[in-house]
Amino acid sequence: MTTSGLLAAAPRIVAVGVDGFAAPAADAGATVHQVEWRPPAAGDEDLGAKLARLTSHPAIERANTRALDAVLAVQPLLVDVAPAQDLIPQLAEERLLLHAGPPLPYERMCGPMRAAVVGAALLEGWAQTPEQAERLAADGGIRFEPCHHHDAVGPMAGIISRSMPLLVVEDRDTGRRAYSNLNEGQGRCLRYGALGDDVMTRLRWMGERLGPSLRAALRSRDEPVDLRGLTAQALQMGDECHSRNTAASALLTRELAAGLARSADLGGVEALDFLSGNNYWFLNFSMAASKLAMDAGHGVEHSTLVTAFARNGVDVGIRVSGLGDAWFRAPAAAVDGLYFAGFGPDDANPDIGDSAITETHGLGGFAIAAAPAIVGFVGGTPERARRISREMAGLTLGRHRDYQLPGLDFVGSPVGIDIRKVVDTGLEPVVTTGISHREPGIGQIGAGLTHAPLRCFTEALAAFHEPCD
Repeated sequence: MTTSGLLAAAPRIVAVGVDGFAAPAADAGATVHQVEWRPPAAGDEDLGAKLARLTSHPAIERANTRALDAVLAVQPLLVDVAPAQDLIPQLAEERLLLHAGPPLPYERMCGPMRAAVVGAALLEGWAQTPEQAERLAADGGIRFEPCHHHDAVGPMAGIISRSMPLLVVEDRDTGRRAYSNLNEGQGRCLRYGALGDDVMTRLRWMGERLGPSLRAALRSRDEPVDLRGLTAQALQMGDECHSRNTAASALLTRELAAGLARSADLGGVEALDFLSGNNYWFLNFSMAASKLAMDAGHGVEHSTLVTAFARNGVDVGIRVSGLGDAWFRAPAAAVDGLYFAGFGPDDANPDIGDSAITETHGLGGFAIAAAPAIVGFVGGTPERARRISREMAGLTLGRHRDYQLPGLDFVGSPVGIDIRKVVDTGLEPVVTTGISHREPGIGQIGAGLTHAPLRCFTEALAAFHEPCD
């Protein structure tokens, strides 16, 4: 086009940078396309140079291929339900509680986690009153470690104590295992920091009746339950298998129903009544299956694959395959969402729980395009959900072979967060989550979306050793 022709037509402008650059041109009548661009490595010159050296590095690419192949090869099977002390020996040997997120001493714990600690101490008979339980924890009478350090995951506060029943997920080929506690359902729950006779009665019933009936139901089957198959099917039915598990919970209950009916003397019929109203039931199974898969990709030298993202309500942290068991942390993020009547952002605790392990495995926020029904609940639109899943694909090493997104023409869900891509784009991974009240004893007050803070990824990249070859 000639210069005169260019000046005769209405200008079309691509604006890069802050929105203010585009405003004057748009006000003058120009068509402006705003590009969301951030400088790589958050503008850190040295880290940006390191990122450039690590991008497309042959040794890293080979390592990431090995790590992602290991993740995708896992075939998670539900094989058992058993008391935690039978599966994690340390729980039987000492006063130990497992919690969500990276390591955290009691004195730094947030309100919901402190309340869950009190409930667990009461459940185990270590204290007779909440006040006694608080003193016991504050005086060092209880030791605390992350669930992730014991092949386990727990939603929200994530507290696991010795008598709690754990579900057992096993890889078909290797026999490796991962664990999670059982989901308490909706309403007032220990995982959200609620306390009271209703909460304690349900927890005792889960240990005395629900756990044994589930174990009997599983042992009556000819084959274990294929969790990968259930997850793939649920994604076709409107779940993203983190914050929405309605279809997956129904599918799993169908798998267990006959066995539960046969175990009526152990509480099987009670279990069926409980499961019929628990649309969150599958979440813990999704978490354990994701933990099992991501642990398979952990420990690969030179790999930049994120194998865990977990939150304790104070800090959030990631672990990276090629960086051993170190946690790279940032302050816990706020949650942008919708609140139950009478509550608002000022009541909310920052992000908490191990459930974001599902995002690292291509579920939750990464698969939100599959779950149009959830976007209204967490605040948003179906188009926003599709956009989020497309954006998350730019942060990952590949796509899942079995987990497909019907809202995006059945493309595989993005799986395998790469710290390099997060630091390069400045785009923070999206997580779907619940919202807990910041004060102990109250519980859930809403649900929404949050992000894995960029600082976790920049610190991990700064600590990453550059391969020699």
